[in-house]
Amino acid sequence: MPHARNRNPSPIPEVTWDTGLKEMNETWKGAIACLGVAVFFVMTIGIIYWQVVDQPNKNWILKGTFSGLIWERRTQSLVIQTLAEDKTYVEIDVGNVGDADVEVPFVRNLCWLNKTEFCYTWDSVAEVKISLDADEETETECYSMSWTPVHCHVELKDCFSMANMSWYGGASVLGQSWPINDQNTTMQPFIVSDLRTHPSGFGSALEHYFLGSSGVAVLVSPDIPLQLGMEGGQQFCLQSRPSMERLPLQYTVCVARNVRAAHQEAVAQLSQHSRELPNMKTLWLPFWKLLANVDSGQKVERELRIFSNRLRRHQLGEGVISLNEHSTTLLSDMDHDYLNSRRRGLSNRQTRDLPLVKLLNISVTLSPFLGVDTTQFHNSMLDSTEAYWLSLPSGPQGHPVPVLSQWRGRFCVKLNISNPGAVGWFLDRVGALQAHLGMEYVLLDGGEGNPLEEQGPRAPGGALSGDHYIGLLADLASRIGDSAIVSAGTRSSHKPVFVRMSPLQSDWSSAGLKGLIPSLLHHSLLGYNFLIPDAVGGSLSGELVTDEELFIRWMEIAAFLPVISFHTPPWACGEEQVLNLTRVYIARHQDFVVPLIERFAEEWREKGHPIYRPLWWLSPEDPVTFTIDDQFLIGDEVLVAPVLESGAVRRDIYLPDGGFQWEDSRNAQVFAGGTLLEDYPVALDEVAVFLRRS
Repeated sequence: MPHARNRNPSPIPEVTWDTGLKEMNETWKGAIACLGVAVFFVMTIGIIYWQVVDQPNKNWILKGTFSGLIWERRTQSLVIQTLAEDKTYVEIDVGNVGDADVEVPFVRNLCWLNKTEFCYTWDSVAEVKISLDADEETETECYSMSWTPVHCHVELKDCFSMANMSWYGGASVLGQSWPINDQNTTMQPFIVSDLRTHPSGFGSALEHYFLGSSGVAVLVSPDIPLQLGMEGGQQFCLQSRPSMERLPLQYTVCVARNVRAAHQEAVAQLSQHSRELPNMKTLWLPFWKLLANVDSGQKVERELRIFSNRLRRHQLGEGVISLNEHSTTLLSDMDHDYLNSRRRGLSNRQTRDLPLVKLLNISVTLSPFLGVDTTQFHNSMLDSTEAYWLSLPSGPQGHPVPVLSQWRGRFCVKLNISNPGAVGWFLDRVGALQAHLGMEYVLLDGGEGNPLEEQGPRAPGGALSGDHYIGLLADLASRIGDSAIVSAGTRSSHKPVFVRMSPLQSDWSSAGLKGLIPSLLHHSLLGYNFLIPDAVGGSLSGELVTDEELFIRWMEIAAFLPVISFHTPPWACGEEQVLNLTRVYIARHQDFVVPLIERFAEEWREKGHPIYRPLWWLSPEDPVTFTIDDQFLIGDEVLVAPVLESGAVRRDIYLPDGGFQWEDSRNAQVFAGGTLLEDYPVALDEVAVFLRRS
């Protein structure tokens, strides 16, 4: 019988074998545990790497139909792009709110229940709320942004990039440019100031509105004090003014298919009032500045007689003779003296009733300032009407004390235009002048600046804060009549008044002749189409123009503007050629330009379209048109391309494309749209004008 086989041939006892297996299992368990710790460590490093390094740099925080708002994590900026990310409308740097050295995720939407809103609290410094509103009919989308400080004395600052796009709007500046990319201004209150005394400030026409060539419009809340700074070619920045009231920084960014559509959407939002036309008869008459350095009303009258006779002798037709504030006061005082002397029974020859002044078409100048050395001011202190002047309390419960300011070298007080009694007093003064002088045109000068704002923390808010004074002055002007002129405009483009352009230098620079067309386009874009441009040749220095070529080239542009105004009379400038050309261009203005303006004025009143238009109006997606600052359109039909270089009789002219042709009005040559005419001839006595042909 075979011998039975041993089941465990190994000499090692069973127990020894089992113990070895258990030791091996413990070793493997330790190795696996170590491996698990390593994997966990690697995963942690990977997650941290993804969060800090490999995480997408941008996060969509709001999406519309065709655009969306993105948070750029590394640059700490908000970007509005198309959903396909093939076009950037605007980039807004908001990195100043937090720590510039710390990246902020900025993705926790506290308003997640509403897909059209985004809310976030930034580092206990400011709260931001962004809401999206889409208009399918106009194909625009608007992002309303509101930054509110969490603590007092926090300055909020958002900067809009100028990279790869052109910007327009904002405020007039000395040496106006079109677009505004090349302008440099330090951070300062965004209010109108007098550029004669504050040349680095903002002047003439100002609105809380900026337009970008990518098809973006920025509308800033006008009721909250704001500061603006511009870094040429890089960015412009909006900054809140710190206060105990924790004032927010609020603005709306609207995007559309192109720059023209964005502007039309902005006009629809800005126009809260129906637009009214001023007296269109004013457009027909040239304005002639009377330069009379005299010391009595009788001498002013004599100068008026001499000047009127010269206009008649040189066959320059009917016009308006403009008097400055000093001459206006002298004439007014003379009429007052006449009335007193008449009561004393003097002869008729000694007490003339100013027949010439009443027959002439004159413009007088008034301001809301009153000298502290005048009888009127002393009387107001005696009859308890000191509230007629801008005042501040002398203490917590003190009596109001008028604030002193300077105007034309004199210490003055400024009319409290929010006081109905003060407004009534001023209107009575205008009425008395009207009865004495028979004038139709009144220029209200001196609305710029705010003496209360200059008082710093003592300045009260309310009806007279910021630029509210200018708006109230425009209301006062419209009560005087629809031929009134104001020296500055803000939030008043809908009112039936004319706005005077800031004075320019008598040279060929951007602060002189080259600044005329940018200023025209700037005013018109902001709605101030009915402007009194600066005088032919420039008037900033107050001197007569001696450069005959400059006078002619300036007059050629002025003939196509709403009103032609003269500081230097043509007989004082040069040869007979200047007088002949003056007659020719005054006639051309009256026969050709004024009817055009009247027709497109109705379009402005109904739709808000500017009368004077940049070239991108007809070709809003052509980047060539975005920076052209030496040509302009009147409506959609006439293109004007004057010469702006000294000694030049040729210039490059770009004809915008839009499926139509352009005809040279001088020789009937026809060119296709989108054509660049290089070195096109324009003689000294000519201005290139092209008429649109279908």
